[in-house]
Amino acid sequence: MTYLMCMFMFGLVMGLVVVASNPSPYFGALGLVVVSGMGCGVLVGHGAPFLSLVLFLIYLGGMLVVFAYSAALAAEPYPETLGSRPVALHAGMYSLAVLVAAGVFWGGWYGESWVTADELVEFSVFRGDVAGVAMMYSSGGWMLVIGAWVLLLTLFVVLELSRGLSRGTLRAV
Repeated sequence: MTYLMCMFMFGLVMGLVVVASNPSPYFGALGLVVVSGMGCGVLVGHGAPFLSLVLFLIYLGGMLVVFAYSAALAAEPYPETLGSRPVALHAGMYSLAVLVAAGVFWGGWYGESWVTADELVEFSVFRGDVAGVAMMYSSGGWMLVIGAWVLLLTLFVVLELSRGLSRGTLRAV
């Protein structure tokens, strides 16, 4: 289980490096899909399958639709790939920064300390994710409303930024 969690964390960090290295929107979307999938895998490994499913469906169903729409409006004739020189240079610098930060904070980090919520079942009546979902809807209701409002605001900002000087969706393609 520890090796699987290490693979999920490595994929998460590498996906973040791809997103941060600022390639074209197409490869950035691929990096976001990898980050979302690996992050949900980490949540499943820690005993939160329902929260992982909700995160995966909302994230991929909502934000990536907006991202794909804005990428379609801002289509480049020659997009920067992950292997091009500036993107590879940025990705290498970010990977080096991750390795330096890992070297600084490595002391006292042990893989055996990863305990899922379901391994402590004898101390609880509920599963780990069921109690978390109940808490999210009872005490965190306002946070869900604020999150929905931020997603709607992000939709309008992305659509306005991708519109540019043209007439938006009414332009001739």
